[in-house]
Amino acid sequence: MAVEWDPFSRNALRAINQTNSFINILEGAVRSSKTVAANIRWINFLKESPHSEFLMTGVTSDTLYRNVIAADHGIIDIIGQNNCDYKSSSKGGAQLRLNLNGQEKVCYCVGVPNTKAESKIRGMTIGGWYADETTLYPEKVVKTAINRMSLPGAKAIWTMNPDNPYHYIKKEYIDLAQEKNYSHIHFTLDDNLSLTEEYKNNIKNAYSGVWYQRMIQGLWVLAEGLVYDMFSEKQNVVSTMPGGYKREWIGIDYGTANDTVFVLIRLSNNNKLYIADEWRWGRKSKGYSKTDVQLRKELQKFIKRNNAKPKRIFIDPSAASFIEELYQHRFQFKAFKNLVRADNSKKKGIQRVSSLLGINALLVLEHCEGVIEEFMTYSWDPKAQQRGEDEPLKEYDHSMDAIRYVINGIVRLVKKILKSAA
Repeated sequence: MAVEWDPFSRNALRAINQTNSFINILEGAVRSSKTVAANIRWINFLKESPHSEFLMTGVTSDTLYRNVIAADHGIIDIIGQNNCDYKSSSKGGAQLRLNLNGQEKVCYCVGVPNTKAESKIRGMTIGGWYADETTLYPEKVVKTAINRMSLPGAKAIWTMNPDNPYHYIKKEYIDLAQEKNYSHIHFTLDDNLSLTEEYKNNIKNAYSGVWYQRMIQGLWVLAEGLVYDMFSEKQNVVSTMPGGYKREWIGIDYGTANDTVFVLIRLSNNNKLYIADEWRWGRKSKGYSKTDVQLRKELQKFIKRNNAKPKRIFIDPSAASFIEELYQHRFQFKAFKNLVRADNSKKKGIQRVSSLLGINALLVLEHCEGVIEEFMTYSWDPKAQQRGEDEPLKEYDHSMDAIRYVINGIVRLVKKILKSAA
């Protein structure tokens, strides 16, 4: 193999050598070596399989590539570049072609972020399936992929972090693993024998609340009560932003019956993020709504009053008419050239915001009263929890959405902040 290996834990060795079921589930804490073990097992399985076509999935094909294919100890790293050919765009979609013992194996690499993705794998006939971050997939996608594994000896290898205890993966596959003869291995941080105690402490510091319980402790627990229960007025609200700032962004949540909110977020010279200003308007709070033209003018005033030069303006992707209004005025108002449809991923966005709040790297200026109020009232939907879904209530959420749009749009920076602050 192309890499030098640290010793493997007992669980990792079980995952590599003893996962021979139709469905093989590797779940547990982050950085616990489950993906590395899954990669080795997958390569060995491909070598053993008489079949030539397989499926690999991630939330997106890009995350699959980063997490599994091109990562340290990823598939390319393990078997060497000379034996791999990854095409991000080709006829039939992204593909990973592997030369194993002189035989070509084709892995179709598919992103499955929503139920529409089910159509991408419908009709396939595959000899096996590798699924990264499986708990983030819609149930329909999982059911369809299982149905496509109709060739003799086909196996699925799933990796995941814990989620809601009512999640369909937990109820239908993990809880019934023994009954259905599925392999199930639970990983902890101690299963990664290459991690130092210092590193373990660093990644523990990067999670707060329910995310700590799931990602670090490896527990399948409910997200209950306040979404941001780690938010503290004492810790996260400040009167001023010390020193200057390096970059700034605007997040926009758009509403017609509900509020429209603008938030300005700045990266300070001390590498912390500050919610520096907000603006909001809505029919419920003001008695009437504003037109797209009026909202565009308000956004111009908001930018001017802050003397802002936003690197990006991340806008609610459902705000089609308002996006068009801003786009039409991009030459008259240069900031509108930096308009981006926001990534509306809730679960990962909330996790990132929680981590920043927990290490005091996301702060709010005290005059942003609407933002502060929402941080202190934004709550999980108890009915959704019983369905196995982590979904916030659709109230007191407009600033929360706008903030999440920005944080989802600057993921690389967020990762650097978390790493440096840990």
